[in-house]
Amino acid sequence: MARKDTFKALLRRGIDEATADKLLQGYSSITDMAAASAADMVALGLTEAQAAEVSKLLGKAKKEGGKKAEKKEAAPEPVKKTEFQKVVKARPLLPMEERLNKLLSDIGKFLPRRVVVSLAERLDGVNLSEPKIKEILLKAAEKYELHKMDANESAGILAAQSIGEPGTQMTMRTFHYAGVAEINVTLGLPRLIEIVDARRVPSTPMMTVYIEPELAGDVDVVRKVASRIEKTTLLDIADIETDIANMKVIVHPDRSKLEQKGITEEQIVERLNKDRRLRGQVALVQDEDEKDRRLVVISSEEASFKKLQGIVQATRDAVIQGLDGIERAILRNQGGEYVIYTAGSNLREVLAEEHVDRKRTTTNSIQEIYDVLGVEAARNSIIHEASRTLGEQGLTVDIRHIMLVADLMTNDGDVKAIGRHGISGRKSSVLARAAFEITATHLLHAALTGETDDLDGVAENIIVGQPVTLGTGAVNLVYVPKKRPKEASE
Repeated sequence: MARKDTFKALLRRGIDEATADKLLQGYSSITDMAAASAADMVALGLTEAQAAEVSKLLGKAKKEGGKKAEKKEAAPEPVKKTEFQKVVKARPLLPMEERLNKLLSDIGKFLPRRVVVSLAERLDGVNLSEPKIKEILLKAAEKYELHKMDANESAGILAAQSIGEPGTQMTMRTFHYAGVAEINVTLGLPRLIEIVDARRVPSTPMMTVYIEPELAGDVDVVRKVASRIEKTTLLDIADIETDIANMKVIVHPDRSKLEQKGITEEQIVERLNKDRRLRGQVALVQDEDEKDRRLVVISSEEASFKKLQGIVQATRDAVIQGLDGIERAILRNQGGEYVIYTAGSNLREVLAEEHVDRKRTTTNSIQEIYDVLGVEAARNSIIHEASRTLGEQGLTVDIRHIMLVADLMTNDGDVKAIGRHGISGRKSSVLARAAFEITATHLLHAALTGETDDLDGVAENIIVGQPVTLGTGAVNLVYVPKKRPKEASE
């Protein structure tokens, strides 16, 4: 365990920073500290009271760890899974799932809950005897064991090579139409780089908005939803005229466009009055030429051309309807239902819209998914986006390699980039960080803070010229020669 990790572990056990720092001057692991006597700790600069307290805290942790280990050995695997379900308050088990878990316990095998759920869905309603179901479970457990990674296998290197090699064949073309001519989206290698860099805002944010299944075939309902979320400026629905003689700006609303967008003249006046530059100057008047038509008039408070120009600009820029970030919304008939594609993204507010299917609506902004739905949803988004990006280029990468990358990016509870500001920059090994980039800075900082490197990884072992701790390099063989009969008798 690296010094930094050991230091954190001591703090978690209730030991203060000053005491932990003194302990690390004499010991490199918690095991050594727990085995040390009070006199040894006093020699490091601790008081007798501090030494007693440390022994108590580390001894308690060791004791609890031993008890947990005993429980772990005693309890069968399915029982551990049930305990986990209680902790996370998972949904209640279905009858078939409970039956499969009981049978797994009887035969002494373990399967992940996801596999158990899939088997329960397939077997539910099928008339099979208990021996047959046990046979299926044994076969599934056998397959599960075969698919597990071998001990000391270089899983990370295999994943990196499996994604990196097809990446060299990916196109550098940045933009591609996303099913509709009006909206384009970043694909290919630039998109894959965006995903692994965990960019906060993608270069071409885009949403796929689904409507509730019972209304998805009604084009009028879908069009209304699209109108509500699409940003609509005053220029999109009206003509703007500047009356210099009377120092006024006259807005001529287009009736057909107002009907299409579901906007009223009163709504235009209300929105314009919210702008501090126009507040109190907006009025709705009857058109003298057409009695059944109304105009929106913005009057300047002072006879200033500069002031009038400011009113014109504010009127042109005024957003009458729509959500921040959603620049365009396009309808497309897809598999018998209408789907809305948007240029721009605002997941939180789109999910709050009426008639939007919250289960299927998504965005290509991974950070936004993390902010709105949490880290598990962000992990699934990384897997989905990376798989889709590679798949669109005709490249096949095993989903488990992508899952490993997604797990590594999200295992701390937030979304980290794979790079100097993320995973590579947070490695516990000094030499591994130095091998990545800015070598001198990492080595100087490590020397100043007294960091140690236990040479557990690949890069650091290659640097010092010894075998890496993977595969056969992780095994130490000791040959003990047999004693001769004469030596044995002695």
